[in-house]
Formats: sequence, structure tokens, C-alpha cells
Amino acid sequence: MPRRRPASYDNHRLAMRLPSTLIRLMTIVSLAVVTPMHAEDADPSHWPGFRGPDAGGVAAGQVTPTHWSVENHQHIKWKTPINGLGHSCPVVWGDRVFVTTAMREEGLAELRAGIYGDIAPVDNNTSVSWLLYCLDRITGQIIWQRTAHAGVPIIKRHPKSSHANPTPATDGTHVVAFFGSEGIYCYDFAGQLLWRKNLGVLDSGYFRVPTAQWGFASSPVIHDGRLVLQCDVQDGGFLAVLDVDDGKEIWRTSRKDVPTWSTPAVYVGRGAAQIIVNGFRHIGAYDLDSGNPRWQLTGGGDIPVPTPIVAHDLIYITNAHGGLAPIYAVRIEAEGDVTPGSKGAKAFLAWYEDRGGNYMQTPIVIGTWLYLCTDGGVVSCRDATSGRLHYRQRLPERSGYTASPVATTDHIYFTSENGHVVVLATGPTYQWIATNDLGEPCLATPAIANGELIFRTRHHVIAVGRDETGR
Repeated sequence: MPRRRPASYDNHRLAMRLPSTLIRLMTIVSLAVVTPMHAEDADPSHWPGFRGPDAGGVAAGQVTPTHWSVENHQHIKWKTPINGLGHSCPVVWGDRVFVTTAMREEGLAELRAGIYGDIAPVDNNTSVSWLLYCLDRITGQIIWQRTAHAGVPIIKRHPKSSHANPTPATDGTHVVAFFGSEGIYCYDFAGQLLWRKNLGVLDSGYFRVPTAQWGFASSPVIHDGRLVLQCDVQDGGFLAVLDVDDGKEIWRTSRKDVPTWSTPAVYVGRGAAQIIVNGFRHIGAYDLDSGNPRWQLTGGGDIPVPTPIVAHDLIYITNAHGGLAPIYAVRIEAEGDVTPGSKGAKAFLAWYEDRGGNYMQTPIVIGTWLYLCTDGGVVSCRDATSGRLHYRQRLPERSGYTASPVATTDHIYFTSENGHVVVLATGPTYQWIATNDLGEPCLATPAIANGELIFRTRHHVIAVGRDETGR
């Protein structure tokens, strides 16, 4: 498919020659256009689910530290120990931070970070407790913790995975914790269990080697009183919407895809209300109210992980495994089959690349720039509307990268598995700012709220913020 040169191309080249301060101003204006679709999500104290509002990962207008030291307590607001092992990300609402974990009854759970090809799961016959923590965002103090379930895990996990992968979701009233085969649990802000639901065995193992059980990872999404769940598993996969007040099923649509680890995205705008999902056999969107398919495409990487994101009236989807690593930019009004080469692709596929996508991390759009990061730490910056490559650069920290990037208007943060956070300046040219050490492994995507970065590391939740002088 030919790459399209947008009408704004010449304007973009002119912008490259403008003073940096003016470029920053233009970026802020552009960010205002692609901020979250719901007014309440713009509150700087709300980071309600995986990657924040609409999974976009951008805290526009907030100012966060670029340099800190855990060892020297520089810009460290608090550091709270969390028992167990979990890769769920922190979520924030006002002065509350929520995070889940899975704690072994005996011994410390093994975590094997890094890039390797071993697909064998971890044998685990030891009882595990699945917990939800509520922390004070100001002090880091644990306000309450609840044990949702205890027992021997039904499904095994990958050595790099955990039994608490899905990020919880909140709307300021409910807190939903999803533990895969161990069920879904909804609490209020006081820690009272409102309802729970068993969705059966959810085996998200590798479909080519079914014995390779890797654990469940798709996070729940709360939207307008509804709870959205994507459960692509070995047998009986589905997309479902529940009533967040009582857990009753509103609709369920069968999905005949391979197991995925992607969190769905909800988009409401331009007359469309749709749930957008990654996949291998069926990437696409479903009507939010009915569950009917709206559009779909087939192909790409056969272990889909990144979450779809929306900006500039385009849906960005990427995956990478099995020799393929595409990037798709689908128009928000798409209908029918938009697989490259189809009739629908000509109308609804704005641009795509056969190569250049990534495996684990969800991409991020900041202003007019689309950023992607590979497992090995190679960052690509593209024009979000045309796909034109601005740069492709390896980060200075040579490590595996699982956590997805997050950003403010001016800076983007990439967290390596060994706990080093690389900070780049936003923009179409590569500019390294700093590398900061969290002191322990980190595979969870951080949250941003009220000018603070909140990291979930191997053993702690850490809040990084500016001091009283504003530095």
C-alpha cells in the first residue's frame, strides 16, 4: 500500500525550523486536541486504569521530575513495601492509589526478567493469596488491604509473568480487581466487597504450544457504569460488558481468536461508541451498546499484547511475534474488512507498515508524534498521521523493556525491566535527558497523577515528585 504524504507535510517541515519554544507551544495545542474523550478524565488526580484515561498514557500539562535518586531520597515522596509478586500497574483516584498482588504462602515467587526464548511455565503447587491494596497517595501509607481469593493457581504463569497481571480499574466509586481464572472482584473505596464473579478457566497460554501456560493479563476497563472485559483464551474466548454496580452481564460476544494479553480500549466520539481490541485472527472494534462487530482485520504478530490507542481520529494497533511486526493506523469511522489488500483498506486504512511494530509495549502519541519501543529498547518516532519515520534509536539502557511508556507534554519515560527509567524529550528528534535507577526490577507501567510518577517495582510502590521549591 503506498504511503500517503499528507497535506500538512510541508507545514511539518517548516515547524522543524521554528524555535524550540514555539514548537513546544504547538505541541501543547496539539495535545489539547487529542486529550481524553471524557471531561472527568482530564482531572490530573485521576489515572483510572491501565495507562490512564483511555490508555493514552499522556498526562498533558503536568510537570514531573526528570532526575531523581531512590538511594539518596531525591524527589522520592514515599516508598511503600508491597508483599508478593504482581505486574499490575498502580491506578489513582484523588488521594487513593490501588494496586494488586499475588503472595505465595511459602517462599518468594521467582521472577526471571530479561530477553530469552524459554516458554515453559513456572510450576506452582503452593497456595497463593490474591490481594488488593489501597494506599494514601500523599503519604504512601497502606489504608486497607483485602484478600480476594486464596488457593493453588488454576493456571500456571510465565517466569517473567505473575499471578496478578491485570491492572485494576476505578471510577471513583468502584475498584475492580481482575485475577483471571480466580475471578473478578468489585470493592468500594472503603474496601467493602460489592460483588464477585467467576468467569471460568481463562487460559492465555501460547496457542501453538498449549502446555505453555503464561497467565492472564488483560485489564478491565470501566466506562459510564459499564465494565469491559476482553478474554481471549485457548477455548471459549469472548468480549463482555458487565454492569459495574452488580456484575450482571449486559452482553457477551464470542471471539475465535488466539490467546491475547491486550487490554481493550473504549472510544466514544464522532457518532461512534466502540470497543477496540487487538488480536491475530480478529483485530477490530465492536459496538459498545450491542457487541456487534464494526470492523476487523486479520494478520500480524500471533501473540498480541499492546493496547489499541486513539488520536487524530486514527486507531493505532501494533503487535509483533512469529516474524511479523506491523503497525496499523485505522480511521475511526472504519467499517467491514480493512485488512491490507482488501477494498475496505483503501477507504479506512490511513497507513500501515509491515515492520516496525512492537511486541510488549503499548505505543504512545504525544502531539503529532507516535512513539513505539521494542523489547530490546529501540525507540521509533513517527509522524502520527502519515507514519513517516523521524528517528529510530536504541535507548542507552541495554535491558529488556516490558512496561509501556508514559509521558507529559515535554517528557517521555521508558522503564526497563531492571528498574532503570530513561527520560527523553518529546519531539521529532532524539534527545536523551536522564536515566534514573529505581533500585529493583520493574515490569509494570507507571502512573502519573498530580505531577507525580508512581512506579510499581518488584517489592515496592514508589512515588516520585517535585519538592517544595518546584524542582
